[in-house]
Amino acid sequence: MMDYEIEQYKDIESKQEIRNQAKMLRRKYIRYKEAEYVYGIQHKKLLQLADKAGALYRVDGYVLINIEIFEAYLERFHQPPKMTRTGGREI
Repeated sequence: MMDYEIEQYKDIESKQEIRNQAKMLRRKYIRYKEAEYVYGIQHKKLLQLADKAGALYRVDGYVLINIEIFEAYLERFHQPPKMTRTGGREI
């Protein structure tokens, strides 16, 4: 019974290690075309927001966006929901 418990613990430990490695491999910069799909924002508005956030990088004709900086900037616009008595969102 003890060996089985140790084996389960090792499985949990290895799953956590895999998650941590996946986070490390996550890309820090993405091209603006990819960002359009990820964030669902049109090209012109995306570049305006990324520029205001200071997340734009232009390298040899490529436009890259630092997603960590961009996402932190987007969080500034987060609005808490306004609930009505019936439970729906107030418009």
